[in-house]
Amino acid sequence: MVYLIDFILFLAKTATLLIGFVVAILFLVSLRSNNAQSGGKIEFKDIGDHFEQIKEGFLEFKNDESDSKRDEKKSESAEKAPLANSENYAAEDGALDPDAVTAEKSSTKKEAISAKKFWQFWKKEEAPKVEQKEKTLYVLEFDGDVHAEEVKNLREEVSALLHIANKNDEVLLKLTSPGGAVNSYGLAASQLVRIRDKGLNLTVAVDEVAASGGYLMACVANHIVAAPFAIVGSIGVVAELPNFHKVLEKYNIDYEQFTAGEYKRTVTMFGENTDEAKAKFKDELTEIHLVFKDFVHQYRPSLDIQTIATGEYWLAVKALEFGLVDELKTSDAYILDAIKDKNVYSIKYIEKTTVRQGISRFLTRIMKRVPF
Repeated sequence: MVYLIDFILFLAKTATLLIGFVVAILFLVSLRSNNAQSGGKIEFKDIGDHFEQIKEGFLEFKNDESDSKRDEKKSESAEKAPLANSENYAAEDGALDPDAVTAEKSSTKKEAISAKKFWQFWKKEEAPKVEQKEKTLYVLEFDGDVHAEEVKNLREEVSALLHIANKNDEVLLKLTSPGGAVNSYGLAASQLVRIRDKGLNLTVAVDEVAASGGYLMACVANHIVAAPFAIVGSIGVVAELPNFHKVLEKYNIDYEQFTAGEYKRTVTMFGENTDEAKAKFKDELTEIHLVFKDFVHQYRPSLDIQTIATGEYWLAVKALEFGLVDELKTSDAYILDAIKDKNVYSIKYIEKTTVRQGISRFLTRIMKRVPF
């Protein structure tokens, strides 16, 4: 038993060393890759064409299945019918068996197609012309984390959108965000304001969560749709930090901080936080909250801001009663409805990321589903 425990401990130490070595290598590689210029590109996708291909594929499958069943029935009929009767029927009446004619035509058609493909393998088949509709729906996605890193891509996508969209076009933003840093989400909301200022109709679809900074973005829209169990709201501000002053004091460790300006620093992690400093910090949070409420009320004036700006969040079925959302519907249902009379294109900015950025984004996703 002792040997087994020693062996397990040995494996644990080995795994720890290997993980530490891999992390160190990745960090060094990321430092080098950061020196290279990062860039990206805008990608467009025809969502309407994608669903049209699905429909055509199903119809093709359905027809093939019907042909297969028809062939099976013909085979069964041919086996049951005596050969002599068939010969007499053809000799006496001079008529042709309709099943035989159909089979022959089918065989001839297949041979023709095969011959065409063989002789014209070099010739590119002409793509079917897709009917262009008068109006267009552009689809963007924002999957936000605490630091709203997606805002970098959103800026590029909005700039591309404003360059190509017409006045009659509509924009759908599929938004998922639990909120986070005030300045980052303020910038993200400002990107959506650019769409509104251009005169385009903006719809935000919330399938899972749009809380705090996420709702700061959503409220800019002309129309908000949400899945029934999506989390919406959390119009409030929060800040928290540990304080190690008592621990340092216990071990006789002094923490020195020097500032110029009465309120250059209020609360800290290592110094003693006075009542005056705490009060000032809380005043700053209150000021941010007031700006948050004014911003929401500006774009959704019908809201009872005092009732909904308490920091609470609700399921969309309840949020609909408060006016935080306008309709209970998923983004998928909204897109399928739009395909009937609009061109539907997605716009996505693909960024070249460094290894360190990739690791950072992976780690921040751990906190991403916690509403603020």
